Amino acid sequence: MGAVINIVLPVFAIMLAGYLAGRFKLLGPASSEALNSFVYFVALPALFFISMARVEIAEAFHVPFLIAFGGGLLGSFGFSVLVAVFVFPNRLAALGLHGLCAVFSNTGYLGIPLLLTAFGEAGKLPGIISTVVMGAVVMTIGLAIIETDLSQGARPIRVLGKILLGVVKSPLVLSAAAGLSVSAMGWSVPAAVATFADILGAAASPCALFAIGLFMVGRSFTAGMEEVGWLVTIKLLVHPAITWWLAFAVMDMAPVWAAAAVIQAALPTGALVFVLAQKYDIYVQRSTAAIMVSTVLSVITLSALFVFLGVG
Repeated sequence: MGAVINIVLPVFAIMLAGYLAGRFKLLGPASSEALNSFVYFVALPALFFISMARVEIAEAFHVPFLIAFGGGLLGSFGFSVLVAVFVFPNRLAALGLHGLCAVFSNTGYLGIPLLLTAFGEAGKLPGIISTVVMGAVVMTIGLAIIETDLSQGARPIRVLGKILLGVVKSPLVLSAAAGLSVSAMGWSVPAAVATFADILGAAASPCALFAIGLFMVGRSFTAGMEEVGWLVTIKLLVHPAITWWLAFAVMDMAPVWAAAAVIQAALPTGALVFVLAQKYDIYVQRSTAAIMVSTVLSVITLSALFVFLGVG
């Protein structure tokens, strides 16, 4: 319980600090958008590059873990979007962001510290792998869905071209691919470059959380709370339940890896969903509310999960 509180509550406090800064007009009216752009184009690419460059290719493809973790992602994403099509109908891009809110875990800022606290160094690699999957795979899928929506009306070949171009041009995809290439070639990242990337990457999560707080100023989140409640239910209960079934009942893997898959699935919605939503100005308020509510409630659900798994 203490580990969860000591990690989750500071995340909420950073959002509150951003809100107070905006509420008392300490920063300009465009500060949220500017900070968000810094995260998307500078800090996150640095984080993705150095994370991928440090992952051993042979170790990164832990098949049972990827099946359990990926299966939980796909199952939860598909289920949430299928229900949303009929219950919360919206444009395709918004439905894609709805699905991201339901499955995109805050693996980097919450997950890795929790795994290190619970399992020590044994929890580091599953934490990194799940973070890379979230950033390089899940976010790429979200980008593709959004670009598909924005390209509607064009010929199929042009739509496909715009989707591929939009994904390939994404600084998140480019940085992850660059880091993976460095790892695959067996190159060592120069110490100065690694330090540069570490410093910038460390700014990604707090800046994104602070930007969420700034965005909240003067906005009402009462509309659409039924949809937010549904998203939080999927994120904190359904997603980890599917992953638990795959990790413990279907796949044969070490207990630490199985538990890590479930813990990473049970995390609240990550701030990068807000970063993407604000960049395209689609689904911003609901994604912000989903991040806020899931972060607060995760103090309870994660504590219960740690007791259930017998870790901590």
